[in-house]
Amino acid sequence: MFSLKEIFSVTLILFSVIDILGSIPFIIIIRKREGRIHAEKATIISAVLMVSFLFLGQSILKLFGLDVASFAVAGAIVIFIVAMEMILGITLIKDDPEAKGSGSVVPLAFPLIAGAGTLTTILSLRAVYDEINILIGILLNLIFVYLVLRSSVWLERVIGKSGFAVLRRVFGVILLAIAVKIFKSNVLF
Repeated sequence: MFSLKEIFSVTLILFSVIDILGSIPFIIIIRKREGRIHAEKATIISAVLMVSFLFLGQSILKLFGLDVASFAVAGAIVIFIVAMEMILGITLIKDDPEAKGSGSVVPLAFPLIAGAGTLTTILSLRAVYDEINILIGILLNLIFVYLVLRSSVWLERVIGKSGFAVLRRVFGVILLAIAVKIFKSNVLF
């Protein structure tokens, strides 16, 4: 049943998990590496992943013999590598000339926007909120994501080179902490 309160809650939860504002330095790095950000492509692929996981998440993972924890750990490893690149100013993920332009898919659409955290959150939200309200919350977040992706050149100009260098390292550490948290909470010791 349609509920503004549920839509607001879902939107805020997903906004904090996706953290597109915190990802701006990373988005700028991808744009510099790829030459441009394909905002439409990244947003559409993220939407397909999120909506698919809303309706088919558990089934998709079971089809491959995976559990949510394994999926989360895989996403955490990719996020960890990206964070190390940001902090150390090195390139661990080498450019593949044949995959030029794929940065809008990996690592932007997945795991940055529709990563393990977002997808597992969507599975969790399904247990609490109506599907229509989750869908609207996903849509509202994707509109905001699209606007941020489209304005990456402008954001880089506003932030400047020195501001970008500081933000890249600060958010790299935050991204590293998120990766460690995801890994720690999904690995059995």
